[in-house]
Amino acid sequence: MASEGAMLRAEIGHPVIDADGHWLEYGPVVSEAMRKIGGDAAVRAMRINGERVGRALRMTPAERRRENIAQEAFWGAPTKNTRDRATAMMPRLLYERLDEFGIDFAVLFPTLGLGLPRVNDAEARLAACRAFNVYQAELFEPLKDRMTPAAVVPMHHPDEAIAELEHAVGELGLKAVMLNSMIDRPVAKVAEERPEAADLAVWYDNIGLDSAYDYDPVWRKCEELAVSPTFHRGSRGRAFRMSPSNFCYNHIGHFAAASEAVCKAIFLGGVTRRFPNLNFAFLEGGVGFACLLYADLIGHWHIRNREALEEVNPANLNRDTLLELAEKYAGREMAEAIRAGTGVGTRNDTRTTGGVEDIDDYAACAINSAEDFKQLFVEPFYFGCEADDANNAWAFNRGYNPGGVEINTLFGSDIGHFDVQDMSQVVPEAYELVEDGRIDEGGFKRFVFENPVRFWGGTNPDFFAGTRVAASAREVLQDG
Repeated sequence: MASEGAMLRAEIGHPVIDADGHWLEYGPVVSEAMRKIGGDAAVRAMRINGERVGRALRMTPAERRRENIAQEAFWGAPTKNTRDRATAMMPRLLYERLDEFGIDFAVLFPTLGLGLPRVNDAEARLAACRAFNVYQAELFEPLKDRMTPAAVVPMHHPDEAIAELEHAVGELGLKAVMLNSMIDRPVAKVAEERPEAADLAVWYDNIGLDSAYDYDPVWRKCEELAVSPTFHRGSRGRAFRMSPSNFCYNHIGHFAAASEAVCKAIFLGGVTRRFPNLNFAFLEGGVGFACLLYADLIGHWHIRNREALEEVNPANLNRDTLLELAEKYAGREMAEAIRAGTGVGTRNDTRTTGGVEDIDDYAACAINSAEDFKQLFVEPFYFGCEADDANNAWAFNRGYNPGGVEINTLFGSDIGHFDVQDMSQVVPEAYELVEDGRIDEGGFKRFVFENPVRFWGGTNPDFFAGTRVAASAREVLQDG
């Protein structure tokens, strides 16, 4: 008997593309492969990556509180559903079961491999990313008509990102890339004056605005190689997600927070203005934050653009009128202070604009009207949404989004991780948006098929060539 997912796929009559599934690396096997490909340095990166979580879980809540370490995820993969656990571990089994799930094609992100670009040991990080991408390319080559892995790309410095992009895409032929973000860097003052404490005081480089380096060469390389940058970084264990005892406190919203930070930086940094041919995706954080961010960016632009700032320019304050009103309505002390030239807006006001060269925070975007936000935010940005996220419908509600737009969503199954208890139910669960009347069939088709095609195919028209969805994808791209 056909599964519910298979029957739904037959009923809707169009392909389903999983934009964010996960495969689960089996430690002993992948460690040996990494050693053979990348040597001891690559294995060292794996050890560094795993030790952070392992150490946290070996500590008590009191010990974590003392060191300000967050409770980490335990029991993070399927076990009771052993077949699903094996499916996450064995790409060939996943390939065999895709029809059962109702999925035609899957872009797969790693689990252990997510952390390799974050390792702060440069030699180990570079060796591990290179070795892991070689391992992925070989592992998934026989399965490429139904699935493709995402290359892991380090971003601590633009040069290392460019080198691995050229290797993973140019040499290995990988088509999807996951770039690191929220890179922790030492605070210069602490590093200079208290070097022994440099690792305890860090700032997070979101690689789009106020970065330590100019990342435009990386975006230019992505254009050259025709790859769409994706980000799959969370913020668990940082700032307000630092409970030493409660994982859910740390987990809820952490992907959205990290994605918002990077998306906002890329936008305000003018990246989408300078690189109009690139699409960017922010995965696993849902789309609710994106709807809010889009509206907030427009709202702030209306009151903080260069012309609007004249409303709050201290030079435009009529001091005579202020004094007259103070003498009439305020006490003697205020009137005397204004007359003496002290206080806000007076002649002796010494406040500055913080030394910025351009007071328009949107200068890099070169925005002339609110309509520009459609070109610079709505069109190039895509947001990964899991099936059970009730906020997914918000993206499709043009009545709520400024300018009557629909925010781009990407269906991400997240299979392989703890929040998916039955892989066969993911697509039917996503379809509940239609069954509950929250989106229509056309919206669902964009969510699970057309948007993924436009995201990857818009940058690389040949992305789906040779896959099961090639003909259908070609029609979408031809329609524009």
